[in-house]
Amino acid sequence: MKFKISILIFSFITLTFSAQAKDTLAEKILIYQLPNGGWGKQLDDKSVVNYSLPIDKNLLKKIKATGDDHATIDNNATSREINALIKAYQSTKNPEYLKSAEKGIKYLLIMQYENGGFPQYYPNSGLYRKQVTYNDNAMINALTVLYNVAGSKNDFNVVDPKLKEKSVLAVQKGIQCILKTQVMQKGNPSIWADQYNEITLQPDKARAFEPISLATGESVNIVRFLMMQLVTPEIESSVKAAVKWFKENKIDGYSYNVSKQNGKTLRILKEDKSSVIWARFYDIPTNKPLFGDRDGSVKYNYNEVSEERRNGYSWFGDAPGKLITEEYPKWLEKSNLSD
Repeated sequence: MKFKISILIFSFITLTFSAQAKDTLAEKILIYQLPNGGWGKQLDDKSVVNYSLPIDKNLLKKIKATGDDHATIDNNATSREINALIKAYQSTKNPEYLKSAEKGIKYLLIMQYENGGFPQYYPNSGLYRKQVTYNDNAMINALTVLYNVAGSKNDFNVVDPKLKEKSVLAVQKGIQCILKTQVMQKGNPSIWADQYNEITLQPDKARAFEPISLATGESVNIVRFLMMQLVTPEIESSVKAAVKWFKENKIDGYSYNVSKQNGKTLRILKEDKSSVIWARFYDIPTNKPLFGDRDGSVKYNYNEVSEERRNGYSWFGDAPGKLITEEYPKWLEKSNLSD
């Protein structure tokens, strides 16, 4: 009898310790969480959220003064924190981490439009913040979290079943929005723009140097998200069309190199017979690479872009290459599809 009591006491102590175990990063994330459940990428116009900084009295005061208008899914905000909290909960079983993650998931569910899109910020609707935003993978990051919740994937099996049910519907709506917003060119689907009007779901412009255009980097991750789903005729058609567009609009014989000189970033486009790249933005009617500038002007020659924007923004990339040569063929084979 005494042996059984000892086991029970030991089990109780173990559970209590586990529930109180703490993760340094997760503890900071709890502090930064905004009242509405989301997280910001900034505390104010000058201070960027930086979890490596120790939280002293002054920083804590600044964090507590941050309002819900800073809540966003831009620059990985909110999805990053939810993922970190779920991971921390799995290792510590600290209930506060799960509670905070679920509050963040509720925020994602609340911010989603009825048409399935996600704004860059919520509830802040100023300027371009209310647009349906694929830019910097904002919407895809949010949908990936909800996809994991819906399917109990990647440690999200611990989430409240009620949130799982809501996440299933949110992902379905998100997929429909993705399919609706694939840009049509003369009746043929191409890839996606960075931002869309939240009502009409037509491509829209954001910052002065981000004109209405097709966006290659974000479109690669949209395709990857679609390839994670159960294949339907609509998804199959969408993925194949996007890959076809990537193949037809590659830039052969050039490389894009980023380096540092005297503390400054230099981005150089140069001829390279062994390299294939894609422009960040393409003109929707013509598929010509285009480049925006601070003054709102649009250039079709990279060398005409102001030095500040030429070196302060990434204008080319090679992400479609891996999609075309590795990921897409594997998806076809796994899905038992032909190209």
